[in-house]
Amino acid sequence: MTRNIRHAAVFCALLLVALVVNAARVQIVQKPEYDDNPANRRPDIARYQQPRGDILVGGEAVTGSRDTGEHLRFERTYANGPMYAPITGFASQAYGTTLLEHAEDGLLSGADPVLAPLPLWNDVTGAHNPGGDVVTTIDGAAQRAAFEGLGGRKGAVAAIEPATGRVLALVSTPSYDPQLLSGNSAAATRTWNRLNADPDQPMLNRAVSRTYPPGSTFKVVTAAAALDAGVVRDLDAPTRSPDPYTLPGTRTKLTNEADGCRNASLREAFEWSCNTVFAKLGVDVGVRGMAATAEAFGFNDDGLRIPFPVARSTFDSSVDRAQLGLSSIGQYNTRATPLQMAMVAAAVAGGGQVRSPYLVERTQRAGGSLVAAAGSRPSREVMRPSTAALLKELMTGVVDKGTGAKAAIPGAVVGGKTGTAQHGVGNSGTPYAWFISWARGAGDVEPKVAVAVVVEGSAADREGISGGGLAAPIARAVMEAVLGGGG
Repeated sequence: MTRNIRHAAVFCALLLVALVVNAARVQIVQKPEYDDNPANRRPDIARYQQPRGDILVGGEAVTGSRDTGEHLRFERTYANGPMYAPITGFASQAYGTTLLEHAEDGLLSGADPVLAPLPLWNDVTGAHNPGGDVVTTIDGAAQRAAFEGLGGRKGAVAAIEPATGRVLALVSTPSYDPQLLSGNSAAATRTWNRLNADPDQPMLNRAVSRTYPPGSTFKVVTAAAALDAGVVRDLDAPTRSPDPYTLPGTRTKLTNEADGCRNASLREAFEWSCNTVFAKLGVDVGVRGMAATAEAFGFNDDGLRIPFPVARSTFDSSVDRAQLGLSSIGQYNTRATPLQMAMVAAAVAGGGQVRSPYLVERTQRAGGSLVAAAGSRPSREVMRPSTAALLKELMTGVVDKGTGAKAAIPGAVVGGKTGTAQHGVGNSGTPYAWFISWARGAGDVEPKVAVAVVVEGSAADREGISGGGLAAPIARAVMEAVLGGGG
């Protein structure tokens, strides 16, 4: 009898071991397979069982959560959705997440282990942490000024604080309301299909995800390269530049919109945006020198994140001398995001130093305790301080007595550079109007804001498209908002 009991006990123990092993296999080894199975709704139900953490601008939440009472209980809501969409992106039950909603999804959803009170606590208890909050660097007044300034036109604005790299505004128009994509209803599907079919691409973040030929705003880079290389030493000396300028090795003659560019000094050429002078300067500097300076500003960088990725701005280093001349005036293969061109303006404003831009000031738990802070970002030298001082002088001249007069702010020092970029086969495309700038208030020691604006003109107003006319007033409004807001 005892022997039979012993055998039964051993058999039961073996069954128990087999049960534990199988449970471990299912719950640990096969867990990813079951989690990723489209038929398994448990992860989705758990994900939306609690409100999502918020994204904050100036201490105020621009996101929220709505209790639907359904299986996927909480849907994302947005305040001023179209204005902040280029920052927040969307968080959709049907279409996933984008931009900050994606880059900070673990924290916002509560899934990030850093939110747990103790290591492995949630794995043991099965608890789910409340979502944390993301505090952005955005200046609400600057964001509104940029959004309202662009109005119904296609374009983008990027503004950063030169001393820190904090992103103060990031706007793209036309925009969309991300709240319309939050749920998984038929209405959300219709909105998704409509937005994707829209030729104006309202979900495209033009400030960071699209590159444009920067046109004459790139002449800031070319001037920096020429001054650093010693090709130009005196801002007021003649540059020995013909008008028109025949591109090296070709019969193609480059001309100017303005008069008086023949042998113009660098100061005159910068104020009136002489193509011939800057094309020749780029050729004189050479491919290696021009590429090195462009890359110091941030061109050809694949790794810029703010924290979501920024498209690569490009300066082609495999060009011949004629192509280099065109590249040096922001044409040919030279392309830049508005954020990159704001970095160009910030490098001048920062005395030749530039810091990587960032959008998240800090992250925090639902109760407000700190999770992580951005901290000070390292700077890199783009040009000599003496070169930056000369470029400040040139850029203030553009606003004081050149093509950027509409960016002037009474009582402030403003530097800028206009650009009207051609594109398309035979320059058949509608030009892009550019303006990059920086501003220092009367009581400030250093510039507080650097801005880049690009406006995609329409065929109807082709003749009136100019950086000084379309883009400069928008930049002025953004700079005024920052200077007037004290931050």
